[in-house]
Amino acid sequence: MERRARIVREPIDARQAIGRTAHAGAGAVLTFCGVVRDEHLGRTVQSIEYQAYEEMAASEMERIAEEVCRRWPEIAIDIVHRVGQLRVGEASVFIAVASPHRAEGFEALRFAIDRLKETVPIWKKEIYTDGYAWIEGS
Repeated sequence: MERRARIVREPIDARQAIGRTAHAGAGAVLTFCGVVRDEHLGRTVQSIEYQAYEEMAASEMERIAEEVCRRWPEIAIDIVHRVGQLRVGEASVFIAVASPHRAEGFEALRFAIDRLKETVPIWKKEIYTDGYAWIEGS
């Protein structure tokens, strides 16, 4: 099945990511979209700056996509993470999976986002109205 993973600097095109996963055997197309929210631990968030060791991050995201395809061979996956300055409401990460059945699709999607948060070297700096903080991953 098709698998793709990449780091981008421009806004994420969800339709394009979904289109990359399309295949004739897919009965379910499932997505996860992480967006910048306006509050964290009681502080007002103005924006977030994502930084990455891009070569390593892209490689690790590809490894996650490979693992998904190994565990769920009939699933196609597309993983996109944006870096740079993002405003409230903008997408920072988008994952699409196309699967013959929804149950496996949900499992694969959950696995992919959890592994991304755990292992991909992307750092998040939240900019507040009263300062900033670097946020640790899971």
